Amino acid sequence: MFVDPSVDMRGDVLNQALPYIQRFRGQTVVVKYGGSAMKNPDVMFGVIRNVILLQLVGIKPILVHGGGPEIDQWIAKVGLEKKVHNGLRVTDEATMEVVEMALAGRANKALVAAIQKAGGRAVGLSGRDADLLIGEPISEALGRTGKILQVNPSILEDLSAVGTIPVVCSVASDSNREPLNINADTAAAAIAGAIGALKLVLLTDTNGVLGNRDDHRSTITKLSIDQAEQMIAGKRAEGGMIPKLEAAIAALRDGVQAVHLINGSVANSLLLEIFTDGGVGTMMS
Repeated sequence: MFVDPSVDMRGDVLNQALPYIQRFRGQTVVVKYGGSAMKNPDVMFGVIRNVILLQLVGIKPILVHGGGPEIDQWIAKVGLEKKVHNGLRVTDEATMEVVEMALAGRANKALVAAIQKAGGRAVGLSGRDADLLIGEPISEALGRTGKILQVNPSILEDLSAVGTIPVVCSVASDSNREPLNINADTAAAAIAGAIGALKLVLLTDTNGVLGNRDDHRSTITKLSIDQAEQMIAGKRAEGGMIPKLEAAIAALRDGVQAVHLINGSVANSLLLEIFTDGGVGTMMS
């Protein structure tokens, strides 16, 4: 009798998953979903299904998101100019209004709706809700672009305890409860550390951290804090990978056991990274 080898391979993947499911059950995993991947509905639906499956096997997922492309689109629509300083968005008062509208409004609610359409249960939050994220401006030159000083994760713990997936956009409050624009990788790392997450997963547009940025097959499967810092200092990481590596380092130093950097556009990459022996991206620990 002919047996399709792909069926046996799928069975092997499921067998590999069992010990990981047993080990991670009851633990919190923070997943940061990037703005560029959110533009593709098929990719978004795949990520959402993976997140729901994590919850169904007993893991407590928290989804943190940005929305750079969504912000850029709305800035252009209202006639504002995008400004960048040292790689970070300059957020004046008018831009801050657009950022909050784009993230807390359209992007956040689209993710909540996608989770519930796929059979999950979700609540959308801004970092301003329940004083979840408190921060301060980074510099006068960057305006309302901020850094995080304090995380109050009790609202996330309460939602997870009743089987609800928190979906958090990266807007914080300052000490006067005025809004701040926060890098989503930074926000996810701070939340992961504060809530005692087992893992932080950063979804990227590349196959993890690449040894050669011109070769998408050169994924570094394991990376230490020291190696990541050397990559940043030696300028072997650039662009959007730098804040991801910095966020990963911060999360690990805050007690997160492992950080995974994976390609969010690869089908089921979240499940393959967490539940198989080989994984599909870069793991830092």
